[in-house]
Amino acid sequence: MKRVLITGGAGFIGSHLCHYLHDKEYEIICMDNLITGDLDNITDLLKRKRFEFIKQDVTKYIGIEKKLDYVLHFASPASPVDYNKYPIQTLKVGSLGTHNALGVAKANDAKFLLASTSEVYGDPQVHPQPESYWGNVNHIGPRGVYDESKRFAEALTMAYHHTHNLDVKIARIFNTYGPKMRRSDGRAIPTFIEQALKDEPLTVFGDGRQTRSFCYITDTIRGIYNLMGSNLSSPVNIGNPNEISVLEIAEKIIKLSGSKSSIEYRKLPIDDPKTRKPDTTLAKRELNWSPEIPLDDGLRLAIDWFRKK
Repeated sequence: MKRVLITGGAGFIGSHLCHYLHDKEYEIICMDNLITGDLDNITDLLKRKRFEFIKQDVTKYIGIEKKLDYVLHFASPASPVDYNKYPIQTLKVGSLGTHNALGVAKANDAKFLLASTSEVYGDPQVHPQPESYWGNVNHIGPRGVYDESKRFAEALTMAYHHTHNLDVKIARIFNTYGPKMRRSDGRAIPTFIEQALKDEPLTVFGDGRQTRSFCYITDTIRGIYNLMGSNLSSPVNIGNPNEISVLEIAEKIIKLSGSKSSIEYRKLPIDDPKTRKPDTTLAKRELNWSPEIPLDDGLRLAIDWFRKK
């Protein structure tokens, strides 16, 4: 039986990962300080065997007495609403938190996986974005606290790999959506669904022509799992290469939810990326992975979940 520490395990992606690995007979230690995570995401796991929850800020020393086989570092605010509310905490979890998580992995000779992000590419000037692209990031702009925390986390992870020969993986996760996203998350899909279910205007920033590539949560989790078992140490894009405009996604959600909502346009935020599309060649070739859930199917599942909530 393999034992895994998942930081940020009560968050959106982290909680899905807890469930996925628990179903595969892993022993799970979930760590989260709950500033953006939610215990409701893991309530059904709390009374199960092979699952332990520790409420802790990972920027503090991490003391785990049990032997670990994997450390999966998913702790971080991940939406503009969150990292603008918690800018210093975001920078600290990407730096001090990553350092602590790497230290635990090194002490246990465990495999380490960093949850990075497509935001390391900033407002990209290369399209689609391959892992070799260095990005176009305004490091002192409003999104810089998140972008730079993840860029630093990647650099620190690779430093541990080269200096200590630590077995590391870096998942550059593109826009992911699905059940367990917070209603107040602030990102496009949960915001649009919440507004549509209330028949409120869907707030589209700019002219809505900026693009995103949305990957359903189960596809993202499969990609992360395949990466865990790979021999890759360099970053890998995990995302859906099917590109769609923000306006189109808003219109889809109105249609699929049966909403009476209209579209309301707002001023485009500073440094909001104009395009976002992963080059997934590496993941297809090395991980034998590609997304399987069509966008309309995933949106229906997400809408049903939000409607129940």
